[in-house]
Amino acid sequence: MAQPHDDTTAQRRQLLDRRAEALGEDSDIDLREVDWGSWGEETARDGDQLDREERAALRRVAGLSTELEDVTEVEYRQLRLERVVLASVWEDNGQTTLADAENSLRELAALAETAGSTVLEGVIQRRQKPDPATYLGSGKAAELREIVAAEGADTVVCDGELGPSQRRALEDVVKVKVIDRTALILDIFAQHAKSKEGRAQVELAQLQYLLPRLRGWGDSMSRQAGGRVAGGEGIGSRGPGETKIELDRRRINTRIAKLRRDITGMKTVRDTKRSSRRTNKVPSVAIVGYTNAGKSSLLNRLTGAGVLVQNQLFATLDPTVRRTESEEGRAYTLSDTVGFVKRLPHQLVEAFRSTLEEAADADVLLHVVDGAHPDPEGQVDAVHAVLAEIDEGAALKIPEVVAVNKADLADPEVLDRLRRAYPRVVVVSAKTGDGVQELLEAVEAALPRPEILVDVLLPYDRGDLVARLYDEGEILREEHTAEGTRVEAKVDADLHGQLGAYAV
Repeated sequence: MAQPHDDTTAQRRQLLDRRAEALGEDSDIDLREVDWGSWGEETARDGDQLDREERAALRRVAGLSTELEDVTEVEYRQLRLERVVLASVWEDNGQTTLADAENSLRELAALAETAGSTVLEGVIQRRQKPDPATYLGSGKAAELREIVAAEGADTVVCDGELGPSQRRALEDVVKVKVIDRTALILDIFAQHAKSKEGRAQVELAQLQYLLPRLRGWGDSMSRQAGGRVAGGEGIGSRGPGETKIELDRRRINTRIAKLRRDITGMKTVRDTKRSSRRTNKVPSVAIVGYTNAGKSSLLNRLTGAGVLVQNQLFATLDPTVRRTESEEGRAYTLSDTVGFVKRLPHQLVEAFRSTLEEAADADVLLHVVDGAHPDPEGQVDAVHAVLAEIDEGAALKIPEVVAVNKADLADPEVLDRLRRAYPRVVVVSAKTGDGVQELLEAVEAALPRPEILVDVLLPYDRGDLVARLYDEGEILREEHTAEGTRVEAKVDADLHGQLGAYAV
C-alpha cells in the first residue's frame, strides 16, 4: 500500500509508537507495510483503548527486590510475583485425564503471566488426591525445592486451593513463598478492578480469603497489656488480654461487615437502573462466557462500546451496558459481565453476586465460547457451574445463544462438534466480523416478544399510543383512515390494558 502523505506521516508514526508502547511491541515498523484501512476499522470498532495505555504505563523492573529469601523469617508479606514455578496434582481418579491436567496448568501459567510474573517451570504429580500435609507429598516437595533453587524462582504457585497448614508446611520445605490458584486470581482482580463497586467486591473477597490464613510469630501471639499494667500496677488490671492476631482478626471482620453494607448500597443503585429498564420495557441481553473468550471484542463489534480489549485473562472486570436496536427498531441492551474460569473462587462468586445478577435478570444469555481453546466444552461447563450458583440457577432457565468466537483460528472439526452439541449455536469472529450478522439475527429472534393480538383504531390526537406500539409492540398492519390510525399489533399486558377503549 502507498505510503501516507507527508502531512499525516508524523501523526501515524506517533499512533504506531503509542500502540507499540501499550502492547509492549516493536515500534520500528515501515509505514508502507501498515494496512491503514484495517487500522481504521480496528480503531473504530474497539475505540481509543486508553485503558490499555494506562495499564501499561507502570512497568516493573526485575532484580531490585530486597525481600528475604527465607520467607519463614517474615511475618506479614504482600503478594509479589516475579519468577515463579508452577506445581499441580493430577488426581488420577478416572474423572480427569492427563490432558485436562496439562490444560489446567497452561491456564495457571496464563494467570501468572497476567499477574505480572515470569513462568520458569511447571511440574505435575500424579496422585489419587493431594497430600494433606504438603500438597505434593514430602518427597516431591523436596524435589520441587531443588527445581526452585536451580531456576532461581521466588514463588511457587499451586494449581489448587491450599489449606493454611498445607501452605505453611510447603513453604517450610521449598523455602520460598507459596500461593495457590485462588490467591493468584484475587491478585489479578485487585489489579484490574477500576470502579468503586469492583474494588469493594475484590477487597471483600481478599479479606474473606485472608481471614482463616492469618499467621503469627513471636509478639503476634503475646497478650496485649491493658489498664495500668504498663506502669507496673497490675491490681485490677489482670486478665488474659487479646493477642495481636486476635486483634487483626477482629479488625478484618469489622472491615468485612462494612464492605458488605457498602456493596448492598451499591446494589440498590444497580437495581434501580435495572428496574427503570424494566419499566420502559427494554429487553436485556447479558454477555457471559469464559475469561478471554472475546466478550469485550464482541461487544465492541456489535455496539462500538470501546471496552478494553487485551489478550489476557480477566482483562476487564467492570460490567458495561450499551443500548442498541434490532432490525425492526426495537431497543434492547447488551451488558458485558465478568469472565468465568474453572474453579472460580467462591469468595469471588459471593462478592460479585450483585454484578452476576445482571445475567440472572437478563432476557437472553449470549454465551461466548473460545472456539480455538483446547477444551471449549469444558469452558461451557465451567460457565454453567457458576451460573447455577446465582439465584438458585435462575440464569440457566433463560434462553441462551451460544456464540463460538475466534472462528478464524478454530479447527473446523471443533466448530462442527460444537454446532451439534448445543441448540442455538452461531460461529463468529469478532476480529474479522464473520457471522456477526447471523449472530444479531439469532439474538433478536430469542428476545421476548409481545403475545396479545389487538386491533385498534386510534384517533390522530393519540399519537403517543402509536409511538408506544412501535416501541413496545410488534406492528402487523397499519392503515390511515378518516377516523384515525387502525393498527393490528401484538402487545404485552400493560399496553393492552390502555388500548382497550380503542378496540375495533
